[in-house]
Amino acid sequence: MVNRARHEIIQQTKEIADRNLANFGPKLEGKTAVVTGAGSGVGKAMAELFSVNGCRVIVVDVVEDRVKEVAAKIGNDSLGMVKDLSNQKQVEEMIDEAYQSMGRIDILCNNAGIMDGVTPVADTSDELWQRVLNVNLNAPFWASRRAIPKMLKDSRGAILNTASVASFFGGKAGAPYTVSKHGLIGLTKSIAVFYGDKGIRSNAMVLGAVNTAIGFGSSNPNPLGLELMKKTMASLPGVADPSQIANLGLFLVSDDSSFVNGSCVVIDNGWSVF
Repeated sequence: MVNRARHEIIQQTKEIADRNLANFGPKLEGKTAVVTGAGSGVGKAMAELFSVNGCRVIVVDVVEDRVKEVAAKIGNDSLGMVKDLSNQKQVEEMIDEAYQSMGRIDILCNNAGIMDGVTPVADTSDELWQRVLNVNLNAPFWASRRAIPKMLKDSRGAILNTASVASFFGGKAGAPYTVSKHGLIGLTKSIAVFYGDKGIRSNAMVLGAVNTAIGFGSSNPNPLGLELMKKTMASLPGVADPSQIANLGLFLVSDDSSFVNGSCVVIDNGWSVF
């Protein structure tokens, strides 16, 4: 009886050790990911980290030189696509071409985004409003709508949206950006609710300040917006490196987060609680 109990304990210990050891291996072995805005910043960091973890990555950006550079650097059967995500047709082509080339999409990272010059409502033109909403909100919607039916056939998929602390507050950016990021949170949660029980998870990273080239989105930001940003930035506790954000992205698209769905994970070094 004692020997049997001892054997069961040893067996259980071995199983736990094997599971822990597996966690040190590639997190995304054999999977395929589409990462938008992957030519620089957070998107580039995620593309590189995903590739290191065994993933085939479709590198999507509007700047051709960036696409070529990142795709060449990560290798691992990666694919580069130059797409203007403000254009619905190009977004849908992105998903279709990814499936034609790779045969599947396990992960969709709607990461691309643009700023709005910190422009308040009264100064926002129709053109600025539409351009920011198209890239930041409509493109994730178009891409998700195109990808989800295909993911449903495979009974699996992870959608990751890059949101912002502007998703929760009114004073972190101008009106178009703020509205687009609020909407992205709603899109994230809606996908999670409707498709979670069908094997598709949807989560968002809620970013604070990150060391990227996004800036204010204009060489001549709105004067009223600049005054607001001076107040907003006064409590900023630090600026993240894109690699720090990529680490969270890896967790949220990997099986390590298999029970995480509909979550909007804040990664801002405590900025939003100041």
